[in-house]
Amino acid sequence: MATMAAVAALAAASLPVAAQTGRSSAQLGVEGRVDRLEREMRAVQRKVFPGGAGQTVEPQITAPQQPSTVPGVPAGSAVTDLTARVAALESSVQSLTGQVEQSQFKLRQLEDAFTAYKRSTDARLKALEDTNSAVSNEAAGAATGSTRPPAARPAQGGPVIPASVPVAGVERPSSSDPAEDGYVYGFRLWQAKQYDAAVAELRQVVQKYPSHRRASYAQNLLGRALLDQGKPAMAATAFFEGYQKMPNGDRAPDSLYYLAQALVKMKKPASEVCKVYDELQQVYGDRLSAGLKMDVATGRSASKCK
Repeated sequence: MATMAAVAALAAASLPVAAQTGRSSAQLGVEGRVDRLEREMRAVQRKVFPGGAGQTVEPQITAPQQPSTVPGVPAGSAVTDLTARVAALESSVQSLTGQVEQSQFKLRQLEDAFTAYKRSTDARLKALEDTNSAVSNEAAGAATGSTRPPAARPAQGGPVIPASVPVAGVERPSSSDPAEDGYVYGFRLWQAKQYDAAVAELRQVVQKYPSHRRASYAQNLLGRALLDQGKPAMAATAFFEGYQKMPNGDRAPDSLYYLAQALVKMKKPASEVCKVYDELQQVYGDRLSAGLKMDVATGRSASKCK
């Protein structure tokens, strides 16, 4: 009897672990696949949603509670549940992969659109800079007395009056905002046709207070004072700088409009004038006042812009 008990104990010890626990090798294999898929899906979720914030995709079927299995009971239902979990996990992984591919495609579209926009903007600015460079050279030549046909030379102005010297009949305001005071005083000088004094005052406002909202106003009015003096080349340079250096300024659209007027005064080709009008409408179309829209339409018609 003792020998038979020993043989029985040895036989029980030699049985596979799966048989002793009532779990088949097929069930253990499926569980391994489930664990692997769950780890892979969590890794994908961490990459797609690094911030978390509840955006992770949970499996449609979760692992059931492990019932106590009586040795010898068939494990068919447990294998079926695990197979369903595998199918759900595989579907979730496929869904995540599709979302990643869609996001990458949209990102490429955005990058392509931004590149095209930057290329177009750079080309427009380059065309305006070339025009301004030619205008600046012409203005410099006139200032140094280089030989040019009389019709192409801007009229020479009188001596520049320092802004610190008050002009008779024009009141200088005094408040807690020196930039505002300087612009208002320059505006009053311009209204009084004291163009030299106005130019000097307005230049000081731009140089001293470039970040003040009135800097855009002062730069634009500086160009208009030069234009009224009969200096369209110098005025064109001032208008272009008002647009280039302060594109978000309140008077940036006006500066582009008057740049076109200055080019007309200089008898520049209509193609150059129309480029300025095109830039004005492309950049500030929604911000143009009703009056400025009418002025631009009149200017385009006069220059026969398409």
